[in-house]
Amino acid sequence: MATVYQSLDPGAAQFLSTSYPAMVRNGTNFPVYGLAFDAVSDEAAFWLIRAVNYGSGNLTVNLDWYADTASSGDVVWSVQIAAITADTDTQDVETKSLATANTVTDTHLGTTAQRLHRASVTVSNLDSLAANDDVWIRISRDADNAADTMTGDAILVLATVTYSDA
Repeated sequence: MATVYQSLDPGAAQFLSTSYPAMVRNGTNFPVYGLAFDAVSDEAAFWLIRAVNYGSGNLTVNLDWYADTASSGDVVWSVQIAAITADTDTQDVETKSLATANTVTDTHLGTTAQRLHRASVTVSNLDSLAANDDVWIRISRDADNAADTMTGDAILVLATVTYSDA
């Protein structure tokens, strides 16, 4: 039994025509690219992966993020998936629905605005996920959630999906 890791690069994200995070480049000594999720409006980004060697169990999505300007408060992250088994599922790929979101509230650890944080979302709403499915992943900041209290953008620099191959 092994763990499979798949990285979701912010530069490879796809977006709907509205409500999407801006791509930003920051950094003094090296470039720091990321998606700037707004503090007021819900915004979402999407990735497509193949669930190579998926065995069973939940997915874990680790979100590496930092605050653009804030040094306190909470951010509510949301992850949803839609899984399709090619040549088996009869669902229209363009109208497929996402499974119910799984969320996590992550607290800014203070002291420095651009301090890197990692939030882990356990995705238990798996949409009948099977090995080698095409999986659309939606990551969003639930900015209008009462528990999301951090002002300013939350910048996502990397997301990593992990799961068991057994």
